[in-house]
Amino acid sequence: MMRAAAMVILALILAAPPGQAGAKKDVAQALEIEADNGIEWNRDQRMYVARGNARAAQGGAEILADELTAYYRDGDDDKGQADNDKKDGQTIFRVDADGNVRVRSQNSQAFGDQAVYHVEQAVFVLVGKALRMETGQIKITARDSLEYWEDRQLAVARGGAIVTSGDRRLKADILTAHIDNQAQRDIKRIDAFGNVVISTRNVIARGAEGVYNPGTSIATLCGDVKITRGANQLNGECAEMNLKSGKSRLIGGRSRVKSLLSPKK
Repeated sequence: MMRAAAMVILALILAAPPGQAGAKKDVAQALEIEADNGIEWNRDQRMYVARGNARAAQGGAEILADELTAYYRDGDDDKGQADNDKKDGQTIFRVDADGNVRVRSQNSQAFGDQAVYHVEQAVFVLVGKALRMETGQIKITARDSLEYWEDRQLAVARGGAIVTSGDRRLKADILTAHIDNQAQRDIKRIDAFGNVVISTRNVIARGAEGVYNPGTSIATLCGDVKITRGANQLNGECAEMNLKSGKSRLIGGRSRVKSLLSPKK
């Protein structure tokens, strides 16, 4: 059965995000919005509301939700105009998404209950239950919020954030994933901050902060590090772990390295 969609192509000005060399805010870019149950234009509140399996797309990114609300500012050409058909000179600065939110961009996609897209900063912020981002073989989940910084190619997971890849697991208060869409392996580095726990089949390591390179499977952990393998434990300031081979070693630091080895019975 064919989808009965209401669709409009709005020639709205999307403010160019800061940091783009040579970007011009006065260059119009097409924002495509479509929805099953129609699109409402509220001129007084300066917003468009798309309801029912709504989708907004611009460039290589799109956001889908039960309902989308796009807020805009009027340009000089709009001042004093009463013609409802005149949409030139409008600048969308924010898009709110509500219900079954999905954000897709090239090789990654993120899921949440609600989201806000800050257009001028090119930042998506997702909240709700079961927050997650998937890219390649890696999945990132979070409790509080999940951010995607489009220009910086950076994802930030906050609150009980977890990265999983196969039987490898990295947990921290905050995780930042640096994405490389030009490479076959999408995430090139993950930084972890606060109550970091790295676990594989045989090893559990804890520390204050860490860095994980998915390409090499090497994780570096620092800050009161404790590595536990069965009944044995290594304590130190920093450690390097190969999550693929399971090998780990204490490195650097000024504190004295301690080893607690349990004798075989």
